[in-house]
Amino acid sequence: MEFLSDPNVWIAFAMLTALEIVLGIDNIIFISILVGRLPPELRDKARRLGLGFAMVSRLLLLFSLSWVMGLTEDLFSVAGKGFSGRDLVLLAGGLFLLYKASHEIFVEVEARDEHAPAATEDAVMKAAGAKLFWSIIGQIAIIDIVFSLDSVITAVGMVDQISVMVAAVVVSVGVMLVAAKPIGEFVDRHPSVKVLALAFLVMVGMALTAEAFDQEIPKGYIYAAMAFSLAVEALNIRARAKRKAQKSS
Repeated sequence: MEFLSDPNVWIAFAMLTALEIVLGIDNIIFISILVGRLPPELRDKARRLGLGFAMVSRLLLLFSLSWVMGLTEDLFSVAGKGFSGRDLVLLAGGLFLLYKASHEIFVEVEARDEHAPAATEDAVMKAAGAKLFWSIIGQIAIIDIVFSLDSVITAVGMVDQISVMVAAVVVSVGVMLVAAKPIGEFVDRHPSVKVLALAFLVMVGMALTAEAFDQEIPKGYIYAAMAFSLAVEALNIRARAKRKAQKSS
């Protein structure tokens, strides 16, 4: 327990926790969008299960570090480009995220208006019941593995003590658990923000796919672009609220 009195340990813990929270933003957005398709009474349960899977997958990967680091070794080569287990996971996750986000954008922008009103969609969701619920949990679990792998490899490069990594993961998931519900409710109330969030997931999917081919796109650029878009949309939301208030007065 002597390491607890080392200030460097606490600094590393704070930095790693902050990094885990930042890296978990895309996970929260993905979970919030999928959970929004469930009936209201099932959403909290789905959020908790989704983030629970995220924590469990991160902890399992942390406790199998030798296997995780072995994933960085090339398994085969194509046209002179070596592919490791990590590359394959990132490629599969990136393609899945691209497909899922693009499909959700289509449903949000085109299918909902052309085929059925929101009330009919809600009725369909309630009728689907457990089938839809576990389908969404399965999709969350798949993408959790991808995000967890990237997160754990980053953590290994920052901190030596596995206990610090575990503590940072638990605290960051706790923060995400608190933030997930208000973020999800805000996204549900503002369809334009939902489309922006889906566009963000498309960018993350592209970044994961590019990284599988050793073409790294700094996530800071993606986050900065998304933050700017959200700031502009926040101004639009405020302007719409002002116009609505003026009309009603």
